[in-house]
Amino acid sequence: MSYVLGIDIGSGFSKAVVCEDGSVLASAVMPSVGGYREAARRIAEAALDKARLSMADIAFTRATGYGSGAVDFADETATDFACHAAGIHHLFPHARTVIDIGAQFSKAIRVDSAGRITNFVMNEKCAGGSGRFLQVIARILDMTLEEIDEVSLGSKSPVEFTTGCAVFAESEAVSRIAEGALPADILAGVHKAIASKIANLVTRVGLVPECAVTGGGAKDRGLVRTLEAELGSEIVVPEEPQITAALGAALIAW
Repeated sequence: MSYVLGIDIGSGFSKAVVCEDGSVLASAVMPSVGGYREAARRIAEAALDKARLSMADIAFTRATGYGSGAVDFADETATDFACHAAGIHHLFPHARTVIDIGAQFSKAIRVDSAGRITNFVMNEKCAGGSGRFLQVIARILDMTLEEIDEVSLGSKSPVEFTTGCAVFAESEAVSRIAEGALPADILAGVHKAIASKIANLVTRVGLVPECAVTGGGAKDRGLVRTLEAELGSEIVVPEEPQITAALGAALIAW
């Protein structure tokens, strides 16, 4: 019996997965607040508590993500590209295209039948193609990210944003609200702007079905549907899309 721990410290959320002999035993997700080092310890403790284990039971710990360097108790680190690929291959063996919609960055990854990466690309520093764009608009509309999901699905006439930049789109959204645009239509417009940026990433790596989406953005059904329409391809989503990289880190550790 062997226990391993995978930790993904993202700019927005931290995730941890405990695996026992290659099978998921427990997982946890929480905001990355209080510094990455402290976030890593909190998320590890949360997952271990669920598994009814202690750090002494863990044979190997692998960290990934934006703040992986701060995980001072990890045995090794791995790129989040490799970890997303490993996690998705475990969940969806037929997936060949992986899209990660994170808080700060979005990525498109091509994998082969063995789950090995054959191509990958990440969005530029602009937040227009990431979950940060959604956070900005949610704040303007005084909504939670969870509320965005349901509200956006009621759109009848999506707003067309003239910019793909999250900073300028914030001003544009305020103007559209003043003009009387409905929140649902603004959100649907944001989804289309994000989906368009992500579709460009996918085009660069080459879309090959089956396509899987991970990250916090994958929890937004409106965004996933818009991305499906933009790509002209069906998308599969893990039951808990935020833990994919942590899962991959644990599987690589195992």
